[in-house]
Amino acid sequence: MEIPVFMVDAFTNLPFKGNPAAICPLTHELNDDLYQKLAAELNLSETAFITRINPSDSFSTGSRFRLRWFSPTTEVNLCGHATLASAAVLFQHKRNTNPVLVFETRSGDLSVTQQGEGYVMDFPLNPPIKQDPKEFSDVIKAAVGSHPVQDIYLCHNTKKLVVRLSDSCDRSVLTSLRVDPVALQSSDSRGRIKGVIVTMIGSPQEQPGYDFYSRNFAPWNGIPEDPVTGSAHTVLGSYWSKKLGKKKLLAYQCSSRGGELELEVRDDGRINITGQAVTVMQGTITL
Repeated sequence: MEIPVFMVDAFTNLPFKGNPAAICPLTHELNDDLYQKLAAELNLSETAFITRINPSDSFSTGSRFRLRWFSPTTEVNLCGHATLASAAVLFQHKRNTNPVLVFETRSGDLSVTQQGEGYVMDFPLNPPIKQDPKEFSDVIKAAVGSHPVQDIYLCHNTKKLVVRLSDSCDRSVLTSLRVDPVALQSSDSRGRIKGVIVTMIGSPQEQPGYDFYSRNFAPWNGIPEDPVTGSAHTVLGSYWSKKLGKKKLLAYQCSSRGGELELEVRDDGRINITGQAVTVMQGTITL
């Protein structure tokens, strides 16, 4: 069996930045065990598998596809960067002729539209709810140590905990965090969370004017730190839109690779997430 694979850096227009995803367009479904083994072998934060829904469609002419995402250890319910990368493979490499592609996923239908040099993803919005910091004191300590914290919010749908650093903190506090994934994962003994997002207010007065910054840690999914996370911004977009009173936001995830996301919170409970993508490798997996 030969399986095509593309490695795409998402939420960036530069190679070796953003978040790398492996994308495998398949002519037919494989079994779940093989999907997981392939994702473990490729060992990126996510590997995405695209399959045709209508056998008569090709990757060039079809407008609806099935999409599944696997981390090295588990299947995930929602992944932004690998959805962006999947659309980029179909538009750029398969020369898909449709203006909009729709992916059937665990999180419902997700559409992606090509817009200039970028791609606009139509995603669900996942609002978080304010929490008592005392309830998550061990998690907070594992994530940010003794740095001052301004807000703690939890998104029950995604199990992502938002830890907002105090506005008195410099951006260097966020970028210099060294989070022990083992300590972080063991800090929540009650199984309430599957990821921790550390965020802080941005610097709109500086170019290019980011509204907020973040980093995302998900050792529960076998990902100590995810470089740039679309799904996290379905939570962050909701939080910061309300805090800043803005529908359109420019975000920067400041991992060591770094990536930029444009967000637009919609009135229908959805969010548009826009980013660019660049292919750095393509080849074939032979089994």
